[in-house]
Amino acid sequence: MAAGVIILFAVIIVLFTIWILQNEKARRRVEKIPGPPSVPLLGNAHQLETTSRKFFNQLMGYSEVWKDEGAFKIWLCNKLTVSFYKAEHVEVLLQSSRFLDKADEYKFLHPWLGTGLLTSTGSKWHSRRKLLTPSFHFKILNDFVGVFQDQTQTLVRRLDGMVDKEPFNISNFITLCALDIICETAMGRTIDAQRNSDSEYVRCVNKITELILQRQRTPWFWPNLLYNTIGYGKEHDYCLNVLHGFTEKVIAEKSAEFSKKQTDKNKTVEDVLSAHAENEGVYLTRENRLAFLDMLLYAKQDGKPMSSADIREEVDTFMFEGHDTTASGMNWLVHLLGANPDIQKKVQDELDSIFGDSDRPLTMKDLKQMKYLECCIKEALRIFPPVPFYARSLTEDCKFGEFDVPKGATAIVSTVALHKDTRYFPNPEKFDPDRFLPEHASKRHPYAYVPFSAGPRNCIGQKFALLEEKALLSAILRNFTVVSKQTREELCPVGDLILRPERGIQVELQARRK
Repeated sequence: MAAGVIILFAVIIVLFTIWILQNEKARRRVEKIPGPPSVPLLGNAHQLETTSRKFFNQLMGYSEVWKDEGAFKIWLCNKLTVSFYKAEHVEVLLQSSRFLDKADEYKFLHPWLGTGLLTSTGSKWHSRRKLLTPSFHFKILNDFVGVFQDQTQTLVRRLDGMVDKEPFNISNFITLCALDIICETAMGRTIDAQRNSDSEYVRCVNKITELILQRQRTPWFWPNLLYNTIGYGKEHDYCLNVLHGFTEKVIAEKSAEFSKKQTDKNKTVEDVLSAHAENEGVYLTRENRLAFLDMLLYAKQDGKPMSSADIREEVDTFMFEGHDTTASGMNWLVHLLGANPDIQKKVQDELDSIFGDSDRPLTMKDLKQMKYLECCIKEALRIFPPVPFYARSLTEDCKFGEFDVPKGATAIVSTVALHKDTRYFPNPEKFDPDRFLPEHASKRHPYAYVPFSAGPRNCIGQKFALLEEKALLSAILRNFTVVSKQTREELCPVGDLILRPERGIQVELQARRK
């Protein structure tokens, strides 16, 4: 008995020693990459801040300390994570088809989104990307303009009640409008979040996002057993059931309608697009529009339609990616315009040149004429990128300039730090939309500005996002003048999956029209 214990103890010591030596070897391989001092076993885990705001500020502080190197490393126990924020390094990661796998941190999205376009890897991602690309055809985007028009008019009516009142948090108004837009464009159904913000669906959309972010930064809740027993597993599952139940109900209804109307079972997305009317100068009513879900019902892979489960994970992915991210971008820009009245006036002059005194519906043709507003949107996405980090899992050793990073590490693109590189953006904290005039933008490194990621795994919905932002912001600025009531320092950006202002966007509104 005693001999067995001694042997077992000896084996444990040997295995532990081997692990320590392997870990030490891995650390020596990345000695050239700067970073805070680490200790055996824990790495840097004991040094990292536990609240979202402090952790984000800590990472930004590291980026500033090693600004010239354009990279720093952190060890979480024996797990290596390297953050990059030089265009040359970012290009290596994002342009390569070798590094398409998302990092482990995305696994907490799987219960909600499954393995759709955002979270899938390998052959599934390749085939799904090819299958879904036609669903973002310009003809479909033209249909969405009618949704933008309807929902932003509801927003304007709600904001009318805030004119000449005390400062208020406009981000709540914008976020609910974005949720209404994404739900109708994704599923062809309205949830009326702007008038019914206390609905169960709206509450669960907001809550499950909060729960996912919370779990990502609390490692003791990563194991499912602990999360489900002493964590927030029950609340998470309740929200999941509400969200999946709604999506599945809409898919079933749409599928039934599709079966009744569909005379040609072999019709494809391309057939639908070729037959669909195209008129950028016309406002389309609800019954004449196609939704993202409609296109998924027509989509076929190897001649077979998508299953209900496949459709659900893509609709849910579109809901997730198109809601918080676009709302974040619009909220930041409202603050920046309210803090820079001269730039806001230039945007309003552009809108007046397009619409005059008319309150006619918005069209795609109008959106294409909003050149200066587009520059403002892009500059806001530079200063406050809605997705502050992109994380990839390295499936093989990789060289980033002078830095060698081993297989198994997590490589992160820090868009916030990348977009402040003074080589490409002098005086980077200044809000200067002229940076994105064609004559200036064309001279920059193609990977110096990546608010929608870049390379083969870039955001499939980026044109949709820019159109939505133009539509919503033009509706606000045609009707109101915004006055920001916070300094930049008072905004307190917090970055998890999405970059948000911790204290909202406080503004006053003044009417432009009687």
